[in-house]
Amino acid sequence: MSVVEKTKSEAIIALENKYGAHNYHPLPVVLSRGEGVYVWDVDGKKYYDFLSAYSAVNQGHCHPKIVNALIQQSQKLTLTSRAFYNDQLGPYEEFLTKYFGFDKVLPMNTGAEAVETAIKLARKWSYEVKGIPENEAQIIVCDGNFHGRTTTIISFSNDANARKNFGPYTNGFISIPYDDIEALENVLKSSKNCAGFLVEPIQGEAGVYTPASDYMMRAKALCNKYNVLFIADEIQTGIARTGSLLAVCGDCNCENHCERQATYATPDILILGKAISGGAYPVSAVLANDTIMNVIKPGQHGSTFGGNPIAAAVAKAALEVVADENLAQNARVLGKLFRSKLNEYIKTSSIATLVRGRGLLNAVVINDTEESDTAWNICLVLRDNGLLAKPTHGNIIRFAPPLVMNEEQLLDCVAIIIKTLQQFEK
Repeated sequence: MSVVEKTKSEAIIALENKYGAHNYHPLPVVLSRGEGVYVWDVDGKKYYDFLSAYSAVNQGHCHPKIVNALIQQSQKLTLTSRAFYNDQLGPYEEFLTKYFGFDKVLPMNTGAEAVETAIKLARKWSYEVKGIPENEAQIIVCDGNFHGRTTTIISFSNDANARKNFGPYTNGFISIPYDDIEALENVLKSSKNCAGFLVEPIQGEAGVYTPASDYMMRAKALCNKYNVLFIADEIQTGIARTGSLLAVCGDCNCENHCERQATYATPDILILGKAISGGAYPVSAVLANDTIMNVIKPGQHGSTFGGNPIAAAVAKAALEVVADENLAQNARVLGKLFRSKLNEYIKTSSIATLVRGRGLLNAVVINDTEESDTAWNICLVLRDNGLLAKPTHGNIIRFAPPLVMNEEQLLDCVAIIIKTLQQFEK
């Protein structure tokens, strides 16, 4: 087929394949527009978005309040660097710290940057406050984690694809099984040099692996007991995705910081990204109280774009949408409905074995090996049927629609998913 004969989608995909690095394996669909829970491809076909840019678009595509904040601020002032003050950052920092219940925030841009920031912050605190000998701090992490792809972060990943041929690796990390409280306590007992425990409340990239309901609470209690910082990576799970403001809130069902949250696994360091901007602009943040954050002095950490005026205006608007539109409650109600309907189907299914998750972060486990292409092929048919999702770990399909979805739309999507799975039943 000549270039002239190719569809618009095929032509654009061909350009990416020729001129772009092959560091992703996208589903073959070329999107050009989004609104709410829907996206359209370049040929005009409409789809339900069931990935939400890996939970960055919780507030829905092109939410008018967020887009207006972006437009208005970009017409006034886009960037000053932190060499000067700007009139957006201070009000945003006050808003954000009160929203999540912390003393201070260190603003960054991407999720991986925020994780790196949290690691540096925990290490510096451990030397200057806890008294660990310099360069000997250890941070505990979990098997199956996904915190980003920087050199330091892949050093403590056990995903061979993420690690191989990117060494030498960074030391200073101890890996334990996820959702294993005994393993955590054993390390805390045996090592005097633990600075922090870095954990995802739900492991999204691992296949929406959801731990025991009391795991976060018990982990936090152990961190308190051994004077180790509890560091929650809520980049994917935060901002109402799991049915509460943060996944570590458990069953709190809160839209904003509340006193009841203190009875749950309140992090010492909280890492946010993705939906903190509604997907409109790269924004991330690390929050902590003064006893931790005050170890950072001028010149010791920062970013030219971190805390820029557009980021501040957009993130403030995005978080207001979460509260104003009750997105946590909506995620909780629709998530239960989604799992209930899929579980009914799975009782008699040979192709799907399990649905798991919390709120509107869910996954369906496909009855095949991780090396198979069955889940990928199911996602291709889902696309043909008008719904976009992606596999993770070969045989797991993650489902995470925008939180502005309503019940009628969700039931329509459930029907599409079941119709598609039925095509693969043996």
